[in-house]
Amino acid sequence: MSEAITPFTLAVPQSELDDLARRIDAVRWPEKELVNDWSQGAPIERVKALVDYWRHKYDWRRCEAMLNGFGQFKTNIEGIDVHFLHVRSKHADAMPLLITHGWPGSVIEFWKVIGPLTDPTAHGGKASDAFHVIAPSLPGYGFSSKPTVTGWKLAHIGDAWIKLMKRLGYNRWVAQGGDWGSGVTTAIGLAKPADCAAIHVNLPFIFPDAEDMKNLTPAEAKSVESMNHYRDWENGYSKQQSTRPQTLGYSLADSAVGQAAWVYEKMWAWTDHKGTPETILSYDEMLDNIMLYWLPNTGASSGRLYWESFRGVLISVPLEIPVGVSIYPKEIFRASRRWAEKKMKKIIHWNELDIGGHFAAWEQPELFVKEIRDCFRQCR
Repeated sequence: MSEAITPFTLAVPQSELDDLARRIDAVRWPEKELVNDWSQGAPIERVKALVDYWRHKYDWRRCEAMLNGFGQFKTNIEGIDVHFLHVRSKHADAMPLLITHGWPGSVIEFWKVIGPLTDPTAHGGKASDAFHVIAPSLPGYGFSSKPTVTGWKLAHIGDAWIKLMKRLGYNRWVAQGGDWGSGVTTAIGLAKPADCAAIHVNLPFIFPDAEDMKNLTPAEAKSVESMNHYRDWENGYSKQQSTRPQTLGYSLADSAVGQAAWVYEKMWAWTDHKGTPETILSYDEMLDNIMLYWLPNTGASSGRLYWESFRGVLISVPLEIPVGVSIYPKEIFRASRRWAEKKMKKIIHWNELDIGGHFAAWEQPELFVKEIRDCFRQCR
């Protein structure tokens, strides 16, 4: 099979955009929720406002041009046509940075940080802070192709990303991720490829053991409380996608409004906002991301990563590779350094921030860039 890396240009046929408009116009709405908050799901008036903007004001061609402007590519790795952004810095000594998104995200999460990471001198940094950025779409997400066989677990994706970096000719690089991207990045760290110098995550898969639970600090107790809230009230999406992603997929493939609401609710639940997600992410930003699920029809295929990953051990530790961690206050679950030090043997950076949520690079790009710079200065 060819190992060629080919440029990829997005040019969505107008017929697909017309079909989207037709589906929005024909939507059958449910009745209003019976509460005055988000406890039954995304409120109908909030979803209607988003969808109205989508139908009448949103411009996909703007997003398409932005992605094409970054530089998009594809290469086949074990039967998957991996789509990725590859933005090289003008600085000769830039460090290659592999950065991986999760669900319900996409490479759209990184659009604000690519410039500062690749061209630091234009964004308040030093040339010595420069990175070449490689941002792939997970298999079954965005414009990567969809697995046609089972087995694409986190470790398998991690191995594919190692092959991608080798294919790009990088012999010393670092990796970063959040959500599933954190899992993939951790899998890379567990594989310990000789050319990966360090990793950074903003959702470490570290949980307290029985001994930890006997002696919780106030911050740890609050984190456990958040974990319990997530288990009881927030993880229905995860249970569905990890058990019956195909059944859910029929609705997400057929209903544009259904796909939008499925993602939009997490924009509310997981961002550090002031009442509504629109206070931290614009309609355009959220819809750019939603379009990377709708256009390639990845509702089912993206959900299958949960089915793959929850049918066995998610991530095994300890980690021996140098690792950096950034903890944002509105993250789903926030590990403490005390817990992490039992599993991560070489912590080179640890910071607990005062603002930010699950989509760190998207929500707080300046803070995120500083975290990445500070972390990987330790291994340049």
